Amino acid sequence: MKILVAVKRVVDHNVRIRVRPDGSGVETNGVRMSMNPFCKHAVEAAVQLAEAGAADEIVIVSIGPKPANDVILTALAMGAHRGILVETDQPLETLVIAKLLAKVVEEEQPDLVLLGKQAVDDDSNHVGQMLAALTALPQATFASEIKLDGHALEVTREVDSGRETIGLPLPAIVTADLRLNTPRNAALPMVMKARSKPLAVRPAAEFGVDLSPRLTVEMVSPPPERAAGVTVNSVAELAAIIATDVNEMEAI
Repeated sequence: MKILVAVKRVVDHNVRIRVRPDGSGVETNGVRMSMNPFCKHAVEAAVQLAEAGAADEIVIVSIGPKPANDVILTALAMGAHRGILVETDQPLETLVIAKLLAKVVEEEQPDLVLLGKQAVDDDSNHVGQMLAALTALPQATFASEIKLDGHALEVTREVDSGRETIGLPLPAIVTADLRLNTPRNAALPMVMKARSKPLAVRPAAEFGVDLSPRLTVEMVSPPPERAAGVTVNSVAELAAIIATDVNEMEAI
């Protein structure tokens, strides 16, 4: 079985997000970048399937600028076999990313496509579902458990009311939740070995997809600073403050 895993390079989740002074977007120059956490769970799921003998090839694909090679190398160090970078310096919208991934799926013909359920930079939660629609493949989103049953999958997924378990035939698309597993940290020998694994760099223009944006971002601004709290000396004083706030809200 061949597994294709899509990964995204984002601002590291431990870094405080800053908006550029001109309001054109989030500052990324000189900022630590890393693999999107949800994508890391997708890679771990693929590696676990390979270790169980259910998969014989794991292909990693990322879309972005040349430095996105580092997240592919991280995935290769975790146990993937080869990587593909669809290179572009142009910011891409989710539909364009899904269309590019659909082209890669068409070429690679994987039995299973794994993605993180969303990226922590935009939280759009679009790409997996769009990719399933473009490729006409069955999908399971928000997966917290994946079991292979012959030529089918049994996926437990997180939903608002709790959990549900669904079955779907292969090939299929699955998006990973944080509850799916605990991603491994690659040891130094694996990191060094990853640099010798195949990594193809292909320009995005090669895939024949229109990269033009459909949306215009006029301005990005940080949220307002949270007001400082107030210390009260008694329950009566707290009740008086609450009553005042309620009266002010009703007067608006």
